[in-house]
Amino acid sequence: MECVSSGFKQDYLKKNYLKENYFEKNFLKKDYLKEDYMGLNETPSANRIHIGFFGKRNSGKSSIVNAVTGQELAIVSDVKGTTTDPVYKAMELLPLGPVVIIDTPGIDDEGALGELRVRKTRQVLNKTDVAVLVIDSAVGKTREDEELISLFEKKNIKYIVAYNKADLTVTYDKAALTASCKKMNLTAVRGKADLKADCNKGDSAVVRNKADLLAGCNKTDWIAACNKADLTGEDVPKSYNEIFVSAKTGYNIGTLKERIAALAAAEEHKARIVGDLIAPSDFVVLVTPIDKAAPKGRLILPQQQTIRDILDTGATAIVVKETEFRETLDNLGKKPRLVITDSQVFEKVAAETPMDIFLTSFSILFARYKGNLDIAVKGVKALESLQDGDTILISEGCTHHRQCDDIGTVKLPLWIREYTNKQLNFKFTSGTEFPDDLSQYKLVVHCGGCMLNEREMKYRYKCAVDQDVPITNYGILISYVKGILRRSIAIFPDILAEIEK
Repeated sequence: MECVSSGFKQDYLKKNYLKENYFEKNFLKKDYLKEDYMGLNETPSANRIHIGFFGKRNSGKSSIVNAVTGQELAIVSDVKGTTTDPVYKAMELLPLGPVVIIDTPGIDDEGALGELRVRKTRQVLNKTDVAVLVIDSAVGKTREDEELISLFEKKNIKYIVAYNKADLTVTYDKAALTASCKKMNLTAVRGKADLKADCNKGDSAVVRNKADLLAGCNKTDWIAACNKADLTGEDVPKSYNEIFVSAKTGYNIGTLKERIAALAAAEEHKARIVGDLIAPSDFVVLVTPIDKAAPKGRLILPQQQTIRDILDTGATAIVVKETEFRETLDNLGKKPRLVITDSQVFEKVAAETPMDIFLTSFSILFARYKGNLDIAVKGVKALESLQDGDTILISEGCTHHRQCDDIGTVKLPLWIREYTNKQLNFKFTSGTEFPDDLSQYKLVVHCGGCMLNEREMKYRYKCAVDQDVPITNYGILISYVKGILRRSIAIFPDILAEIEK
């Protein structure tokens, strides 16, 4: 029998008592619970391992999601196509830690609406770190399943195949059952011949499921020998990334979680935002404008993450608005190692920062953090070849409320038109929307992608590179049109050397 992990107690308590605040009042005081519970709130989705569950309709994807998480995250029914849109849930999943679980519509959905659902499912692949392909074990692997495996491999997504519904009745022909029985050590209690004789009573089709076998033969002595694992012969998955499971009985769910965790461990993001550029005791000044677009009562996510990375390094983070920046520098008494600014005030901050202090932006740091800085630096040069009538795509990873002076839809188009002196067309996308076909665009300008995980950002950049469409990001473009690109990437000597060739 599979042992129940300590995570069961936490999940059970949260699920059953959170509504009445019982969990906070009685268990949040416990350190081992409080740590996990607070981590759920603090880890941004972009920094979590994304685990996607894929498969055909009625393969049991949603049931497996619920079984793995220990919660009723997804609606389950016998009706095909119950899951109509990808369902995302950020949570703690032992033994992995912070993850995003994604339940997807069936890859075999039909009709015009079904095609849209399948498209959404394929889009999920672009942000999936670990994929679980759920197959109905009574049906077996189909063409659609094989196509998904090909997509996993094409996109370099680590995956595991879970054959669900192992609790359902599966029949063996008599010869195959006899062969399986011979593999078993049944000398205790009942001999092999007795077992064969009893099995033969089931004619040519004998139930291999433990519960049904016990009900049919009524031999409780055989519990250890006649369970599913013992009686499976040639149909046991041969590779480590295949496993029989049952969402209904919980069979092998613990093992499935362990294998997902093993695959996820290889995907853990090791890069630093800024920590590798500074040393303990360094001063780092962060310039963060507080304007109408700024959220009330808090800093935006890239600012929070950058501050945390600075503190983790043992350095000192000094946070100021652009209006107090110059005065702060004069009064520090120690030269900062680095100044990091919001891209919107790049020009002002550059003018006030001494040349012997490194200067960059949050957007540029995140381009490096997501692994795309070199492509973004090369792509910005496309500004020089734009012609009247060309179309530029400006894409944001989040869906914040647009302001009258919004950087993406207002300021960037203005600065680009002023720099190029061309009559250009602009299109905009936000959130999860990003076109597969970029052929109509002469340039793509993307935000830093703080709300998107590394895999999705790399996918978007790869789409552009594969289609020979230049792509850059907000910070790189602004520093370029303001004439300070080289200075803004001087702290990255390898990138600077590349553009100076």
